Amino acid sequence: MNKSSVMVVDKAGDSVSPEGDGAASDQASATNPDVNQDDSASPTIGAEASDAAVHADAAVDGAVAGAAEHTGKSGRSSRRWLPRPLTGILLLLVVVSVILAAVFGWKLETRNDREAAGTEALAAARDYATALTSIDSSHIDADFATVLNGATGEFKNMYSKSADQLKPMLLQAKSVSKGHIVAASVQSASENHAVIMLFVDAEITNVTNPTPRIDRNRILMTMDRVDGRWLTSKVELP
Repeated sequence: MNKSSVMVVDKAGDSVSPEGDGAASDQASATNPDVNQDDSASPTIGAEASDAAVHADAAVDGAVAGAAEHTGKSGRSSRRWLPRPLTGILLLLVVVSVILAAVFGWKLETRNDREAAGTEALAAARDYATALTSIDSSHIDADFATVLNGATGEFKNMYSKSADQLKPMLLQAKSVSKGHIVAASVQSASENHAVIMLFVDAEITNVTNPTPRIDRNRILMTMDRVDGRWLTSKVELP
């Protein structure tokens, strides 16, 4: 018996040739050719799949980045056209400041005008109160003319009538009255109207009483601006 033809007997009694293993393997390879091809193609297919995934991820990342860039540009463009909150607040503060400055300036101007009018009316009232309480029978006509020249309205008409009645009595008594302003103040004033309170002492003498007598008067005088002049329109003795 040759060694090459030695048969191996297994427990079941089947015989297996050493050369049979190789032949069986070759036969299996011939019968299933895809087995070897799959094993050799697997690395290539895996590499191609990995590359495709990389390209897909890159495409997705590019799309996301592009969308983000577009959104950022659009947002920046919108922000350029829309005022920022701080800018809006500053603009509002500027507008409010301008309005307040205009109102304050108007009020200040009005107050200054009233003060100036009150000052002018007070000076005119002082002069008129002195003329009203200063009558000398030796030049009574001139004194009456001065009083009428500083009056207006109803008071002027009333004084004109009273002067006509008082003139004969004052001439007969040779009356002399000299007025002195003790105090005066503005009660209210506007651009063309004012009310002045005056305290006036009048020193009076006549043929019956040669010794001077002091007549103290409190006069509430209403002044009106007429053609640029402050004239007395009302006289009260409260």
